[in-house]
Amino acid sequence: MTIAYNEINLKYQVQLIFLTLVSMSNDPLGETASILREILKWTKFAGSKEVKDVLKDALDTDQKLLVYHLSDGNKGSVEIGNKAGVSHSTVFNYWTSWARRGIVEPVKVRGGERFKKVFELEDFGFVVPEIKIEKVEKPVQSNKGEN
Repeated sequence: MTIAYNEINLKYQVQLIFLTLVSMSNDPLGETASILREILKWTKFAGSKEVKDVLKDALDTDQKLLVYHLSDGNKGSVEIGNKAGVSHSTVFNYWTSWARRGIVEPVKVRGGERFKKVFELEDFGFVVPEIKIEKVEKPVQSNKGEN
């Protein structure tokens, strides 16, 4: 399915239309912006069922739901993996699959690439699983010299 991808493309098309209208208009931010916001509102509404279906299909486990939810573009795959209880390579594999479906977008970082979710799960009625607590065990200190 490419519905979510098409909606992302639509976002850029609306931006292009906006810039074109602004360059042709004497009212750059008034009526034109209002009309475009109205178009965007109805476009989002019209595609919401398709987006929910794509999310439901792609995020078919609590683990995937949690990884997706944590994918904010700021956290790396290691941090997300630790919180979701999976390896960083599993997180990256999910991101790669989801990018093909259009539900995450890449974010360039110094070390390479991360991904950011396109949709908020709560907006589509999904319940976000709880974050697993990262166990950090303190090293046992030896008491050398004590009896």
